[in-house]
Amino acid sequence: MGMAVDPADFRAAMARFPGAVTIVTTRVPQERRGITATAVCSASAEPPSILACVNRKTGTCQGIEETGCFNVNLLPDPSGDIALRFAGADGATGEAKFSLGTWREDGRGLPVLEEALVAFSCEVTGAMDAGSHRVFVGRIVEIAHGDGKALVFEQSRFHRLQPL
Repeated sequence: MGMAVDPADFRAAMARFPGAVTIVTTRVPQERRGITATAVCSASAEPPSILACVNRKTGTCQGIEETGCFNVNLLPDPSGDIALRFAGADGATGEAKFSLGTWREDGRGLPVLEEALVAFSCEVTGAMDAGSHRVFVGRIVEIAHGDGKALVFEQSRFHRLQPL
């Protein structure tokens, strides 16, 4: 076994990886839940599936485990205020997070951000623990498309994509 990696060093190194900013949402019986996430990626084209890593301590993780479904909303630039809200930066929790942005429900009653560049509605087909997070595999059952450029997070700041 190799040497232990310092968690602070790991976080600093991972901050160098630019990531698309998403809001992962679900709904438990009477309340919408959501968190900001950059750990989301494609898993498979057949069947269309994505991976979403969600902190196990969150109500969003608990909601996904209870319901077996979630949405991933790709944030447009600019929408850093929504990303910060769902990251808990202003102390908002639960339903209060949804006071920013325009939200609608998908065909299953899950929250979808109207201004999202893409919104994937997913059914959980697999899950595993990875340290502090739960990795969910979601089979995509519905896709909504929007317009604009994606919001990106790197070095603890939001960035704009610019063509070369």
